[in-house]
Amino acid sequence: METVILAVVIAVVVLGALGGLVIGSRRKKPLPPPPPAAPDITAPPAEPHVGDEAETPRDEPRRTIEEVDLPDGPAPVAVEEPPAPEIEIPEPTAGRLVRLRARLSRSQNALGKGLLTLLSREHLDEDTWEEVEDILLTADVGVQPTTELVERLRERVKVLGTRTPEELRGLLREELLTLVGTDADRVVKTEPADRKPGIVMVVGVNGTGKTTTTGKLARVLVADGRTVVLGAADTFRAAAADQLQTWGERVGAYTVRGPEGGDPASVAFDAVKEGKEMGVDVVLIDTAGRLHTKTGLMDELGKVKRVVEKHAPLDEVLLVLDATTGQNGLVQARVFAEVVDISGIVLTKLDGTAKGGIVIAVQRELGVPVKLIGLGEGADDLAPFEPEAFVDALIGD
Repeated sequence: METVILAVVIAVVVLGALGGLVIGSRRKKPLPPPPPAAPDITAPPAEPHVGDEAETPRDEPRRTIEEVDLPDGPAPVAVEEPPAPEIEIPEPTAGRLVRLRARLSRSQNALGKGLLTLLSREHLDEDTWEEVEDILLTADVGVQPTTELVERLRERVKVLGTRTPEELRGLLREELLTLVGTDADRVVKTEPADRKPGIVMVVGVNGTGKTTTTGKLARVLVADGRTVVLGAADTFRAAAADQLQTWGERVGAYTVRGPEGGDPASVAFDAVKEGKEMGVDVVLIDTAGRLHTKTGLMDELGKVKRVVEKHAPLDEVLLVLDATTGQNGLVQARVFAEVVDISGIVLTKLDGTAKGGIVIAVQRELGVPVKLIGLGEGADDLAPFEPEAFVDALIGD
């Protein structure tokens, strides 16, 4: 019995020892660290701590940053402005047609030389006079002026017995000058006596060089010492206003323009208003190159004229015609004359055609003088019309 009790006691002791070992091992296992506390962003930063194991700071010069006072707001960005266009000095207009005479004579000799050749024949029979008529008609002189010229030539040659080349040339020169006219007032009126500025409206169909002519006319006026404002009332043709403004910038003329497709009358009105406020000498108004068959557009041209005249009467209405169009140009001239009172004619592209007789025909048709002629593509190739220089270029030396 004692043996049994002893065994039970030993077993209890052994089990107790084993339980203590298990509990001790569990107590020795470290607990997980608590989560770090959130930093206090409002507290000032802690001073750095240098321990015994930290590296000793080296003796080095400290860098200093100089404080610079900056202007408020973002730093300005430098924008390079485009250079201003160089102002050109146009050629003086006095004698310009004489300087361009060689260019004109090269293209017009078919008329003058053809007539002189025929008139120099030994026998001037009916066939010869018919050939003279053909040359004049081909040169667009027109039927009625041609008949008058041939009749006078026949009479003078018969009566005077003119036969030498010099005599024939003098005779032909006199008769052509009679047809062209030497007593007409060909000055472009830009200096009204009672006010400023003078107002000039330029009209014509597409393709005649109307906008270019307006720009060249500005150069003519600037060359004569006048100040100019340009009105880009051709709002229907793409880039017409840009083209006119480029011409103006070359000679320092200001251009008034409106939105593409806008009201042309409004632009013309503003141009005259601006010209008055600036105190310039002349306002040039470039109108749309409307087709003469478009009745509605022609009515609008009349509206432009009426609106401009709320400021002051127009001093000039210049009709630009292409010299190469011949009789078709006369049709255009008639229609424009019905809408606005044409006061002068500008013939362009006269350098590229032998049809110089259009000068005679269009003056006879409208009863108004040719005041300017275009003799090339150059900026200064627009010249005041001078009858004597023109006829001399036609018949040559």
